[in-house]
Amino acid sequence: MSFTYSQLVDAIHGYLQTDANGIPTADMNTIIRQAEQRIYYDVQIPVLKKNVTGTLSSGNRYLSTPTDYLATYSIAVNNNGNYEYLLPKDVAFMREAYPSTTTTGVPRYYSLFDNDTIILAPPPNSNYEVELHYFYEPQSIVEATSGTWLSENAETALLYGCLFEAYSYLKGEADLISLYAGRYKEAIEALKVIGEGRNRSDTYRNNEPRIVPN
Repeated sequence: MSFTYSQLVDAIHGYLQTDANGIPTADMNTIIRQAEQRIYYDVQIPVLKKNVTGTLSSGNRYLSTPTDYLATYSIAVNNNGNYEYLLPKDVAFMREAYPSTTTTGVPRYYSLFDNDTIILAPPPNSNYEVELHYFYEPQSIVEATSGTWLSENAETALLYGCLFEAYSYLKGEADLISLYAGRYKEAIEALKVIGEGRNRSDTYRNNEPRIVPN
């Protein structure tokens, strides 16, 4: 089973025995987006990865993230033809390890500094080429003309994620909210076998990458 947007909305209304009077379209769209984002935060889906390259500015320790960035998979610096993968650390570690703003070198570490920026340490001592391999947030089914990867491959997780969000919106009974949450968790565990299960053999990142909050 897979969903188009209208089929997903009909399924949500059917399960909850409501209609557009109970959940207006604008609120339904927000509910669906929240469910999609929850799945992206809970599972690292291999097909939702991109590679981009750019150039670091000598002395500048900051790297802007793409607009559709969710989390870092890996960052590599091209040092004279050799790709050197950076290790993930927290910002405090890098501040302590490289307290002087004038100390530069080939970057060795990275961390998410804020919603739009990755910080590197030490700051680059040259205009190195950099490659960012990252998880991205794809188009929502709310805007899609047909289906999406989630609606075609993770429809159970998407449905129960939406039911959990929608029934919480309706301030429904606690036992049913718990039921939908449990069904969502089961679907996510199954999806993780596909999404994460056997894709950790070559990693230069944390086991759980930092997700950018909205």
